[in-house]
Amino acid sequence: MSRVQSFPPIADAGARILILGSMPGRESLRANQYYAHPRNAFWPIMGNLTGAIPALPYEQRALKLRAAGIALWDVLASCTRPGSLDSDINQDSIHPNDFAAFFRKHPHIERVYFNGAMAEQSFRKHVLPQLGHLPLRLQRLPSTSPANASLRFEQKLEAWKTILEGERI
Repeated sequence: MSRVQSFPPIADAGARILILGSMPGRESLRANQYYAHPRNAFWPIMGNLTGAIPALPYEQRALKLRAAGIALWDVLASCTRPGSLDSDINQDSIHPNDFAAFFRKHPHIERVYFNGAMAEQSFRKHVLPQLGHLPLRLQRLPSTSPANASLRFEQKLEAWKTILEGERI
């Protein structure tokens, strides 16, 4: 099993929203880009919500997220995993990112959205106990992964629209 590492966050100091995945998959690691798998619905959803359409170069998509007050990161800094599936992550190998430092640098974040169950479970187990009391709204959204075939794109998009509540994007 190989040890994999996540990327630095996409974030500006004024971010109000944080979207968390668990760990980038193989395609993303190869491309050094969040959500690089062509069938992952993340960028099509963000295209609908923020204008970060998949046809834009990656750097421009990241700028669109920043302009919308959205930060993007992963819960895990590193782990061992033989493939791309969250279910393949060796639970004993999990090393979370430094969220205490992240929230100090991004004090305006009020809402955290999890891209799927593994991101939420890992955050609640490995991060939340070390953070103390932060006034954060936490919400799991359906995974944008192509492995989450139980929902159609339209259903995922409808669920993800919740991140726009109260925002001027």
